[in-house]
Amino acid sequence: MGAAAFRLEALARGLAEVGAEVSVLTTHPPGPRLPAQPAVKRWPVLRDAGGNVRGYVQYLSFDAPLFFRLLWSRADIVVSEPPPTTGIMVAASSLLRRRGYVYYAADIWTDALAATDAPAPVVGLMKVLEGIALRRARKVVAISDGVAEQTRQFGVDPARVVVVGNGVNTDTFSAEGPTATPGYRYFVYTGTMSEWQGAGVFIDALVLVLQRHPDVRLHFFGQGSAEAALQSRAREVAPGRVLFNGVVPPDEAARWLRGATASLVSIVPGQGYDFAKPTKIYAAASCGIPVIFAGTGDGAQMVIDNDLGSVSNYSAVDIADAMLQVLEAHDTRRATRSSWVEANASLRMAGRRAAAEVVSAVPAGR
Repeated sequence: MGAAAFRLEALARGLAEVGAEVSVLTTHPPGPRLPAQPAVKRWPVLRDAGGNVRGYVQYLSFDAPLFFRLLWSRADIVVSEPPPTTGIMVAASSLLRRRGYVYYAADIWTDALAATDAPAPVVGLMKVLEGIALRRARKVVAISDGVAEQTRQFGVDPARVVVVGNGVNTDTFSAEGPTATPGYRYFVYTGTMSEWQGAGVFIDALVLVLQRHPDVRLHFFGQGSAEAALQSRAREVAPGRVLFNGVVPPDEAARWLRGATASLVSIVPGQGYDFAKPTKIYAAASCGIPVIFAGTGDGAQMVIDNDLGSVSNYSAVDIADAMLQVLEAHDTRRATRSSWVEANASLRMAGRRAAAEVVSAVPAGR
């Protein structure tokens, strides 16, 4: 449950709207089994204690069977998501089946990996694999100009790269609807918690905020490789003040967003990932609340250009100042932010644009 799932659902809906038949090859999610869906074919995979598919053996537990699943699948075109290991399986099976594929570049996976403590040889190998997956694709669908620009490092023909945009489901994430009322003011962090996002700085900022507003809390929704470290840091410096709510359904996330003072978003500067525009920005603004963005780059610029909140240096002191300003001010722009997302970042429209590009990559007569 997250940005990738919402984006791919929008793509599948867009394809269905133009009369395409869609089959989804994916995993069994952690937790209770979901109801069977004829178009969704699931495969068990190895996961870590947090429910993440992370690490070479875990990726292989999906990618190796995927190669054979694709060989046995009938399709006019295949759409591949990151990581690059999956893209390689799609490329190899497509070559054998003599059919094309579209690579849906939601991010540049190697750049995200380089922002962690992964060994240099691993990053180098993954960069080779990602380059092959991108170059062999009949078309690359990118979610932003920044992602499209980053594909150039792999020698991808710019004529085959198309930007379709990104966004959120504005029916679910909207300013109108049920609102969480826990009895205290709170900030939220939603989505993936990984090293390159560096969300621990928000816990340190909260410690400073608590000196003036001891009632405030910070809620984390989601999961990720850094979650255990964040929980440990929270117990150490702000016991009882930081709550980890895990992965929740979209309508539940929207309920907590509507009631929040602000949403916290971060990207560690200088890690090669400053081109990202995290989906959590759109989700928060669509629910009407301001965004406090810690970092630099395209995401920060989007917040500034469209008055979606404020941008802070990536430091606990500066973030705390931004949090205090929101706490001590009267917000009058909720409807304006929500309207901007509806007009500029509707996932419904992004899904339709992506679907049109996928259909256009099918050879004539198929």
